Amino acid sequence: MPDTVVPAGTGAASAAATVAFPEAAPQLPKADLLLLAVSIGGISLSAPLITATAAPALAIALWRNVMSVGVLGPYALLRHRAELRTIGRRALLLAIGAGTLLALHFALWMPSLRMTSVASATALVTTTPLWTILLMRLFGRRAPRAVWIGTCVAFAGVLVLTGVDLTLAPRALAGDALALGAGLAAAGYLLLGAEVRRTVSTTAYTVVCYTTTSVVLLVICLATGTSLSGWSAGVWGQIALLMVAAQLLGHSLSNRVVRTLGPSVTSTAILLETPGAALIAAVWLRQLPSVWAYPALGLILLGLVLVARGGRR
Repeated sequence: MPDTVVPAGTGAASAAATVAFPEAAPQLPKADLLLLAVSIGGISLSAPLITATAAPALAIALWRNVMSVGVLGPYALLRHRAELRTIGRRALLLAIGAGTLLALHFALWMPSLRMTSVASATALVTTTPLWTILLMRLFGRRAPRAVWIGTCVAFAGVLVLTGVDLTLAPRALAGDALALGAGLAAAGYLLLGAEVRRTVSTTAYTVVCYTTTSVVLLVICLATGTSLSGWSAGVWGQIALLMVAAQLLGHSLSNRVVRTLGPSVTSTAILLETPGAALIAAVWLRQLPSVWAYPALGLILLGLVLVARGGRR
C-alpha cells in the first residue's frame, strides 16, 4: 500500500477516511528487529517493577510519563524545534489521540489488576493484536490469512501460560472488562502512532504523545484522589527505572520500529512481554514460572513468525 499523506487543512471526516496504515517491509530490517527485542525486554520489566514499587499504580503511570517528557523534552526542543513548530494539524491531532489512548490503557489496566486475577487480566489485555487487526480491517486493510492464524496461535500461547480463570463474580467481571478495554486502547494507540510516524520523527511524536498522556493521567489521578507523593527515595528510584526501561526503551522503541515492521508484527511481538515478565519475576522476585512457560513461549514465537511472513506477503 503506498504511503498516503493528508494535507494539514483536510477536514476531520475526509482525514479519517484516508487513514492508511503501513505495510510490513518486504524484508524485515534486522536492526529494527533488534530494537523491537530491546523494546520487549524493557516492557517485560514493567509488571515486576510495578509489583515491587510501593506507590499507587495510577501515580506510577503518571510519573513515568512525566519523567519521560522531562528527559525527551529538552532534546526535542534542541534538535526538533523546527519540526515541532511545523507539524501538521492532522499529525498533531493523531499524536494527541494516541497519547489519550495510552493514558486510557494505563487507567484501565492498572485498576484491573486489583479487581480480577492477574492471569485473567493479563490474558485479556494481550488481546491487543486481535484488536489491531480488527481496527485495520475497519479502515479497509484486510489482513492475510497467515496474519490471522499467527495472531491466534500467539494468543493461544498467552492463554497456555496464564490460564483462563474468568469468573462470574461482579467485581471480577468488571476487572475483566477493564483489562479487555485496556487491550483495545493499546491497539488504537499503536495504530495511530503508526500513522503519525509516516511523517513525524520518533522524538517529536513521543514528546507530544507522552505529554498528552501525562496531562490525561494527571486529571484522572486528581479526579480519583490518587496520592502523588510522600514516598521514599527508593520508590522514586524504582519509578525512574521503570521510566527508562518500560517507557524510553519499551514504548519509545516500539514507536520507532512500527513504521518499518508494521502494526501487526509489532503488536504480536509485544505478546512476548508475558513470558519475559515471568522470567524477570523468577530471577528477581523468586516467582518461578510454571512448566507451561516453555511450550507457551514456543507458541508465541511460532505465531510471530507466521504474522511476519504473512505481513511480508
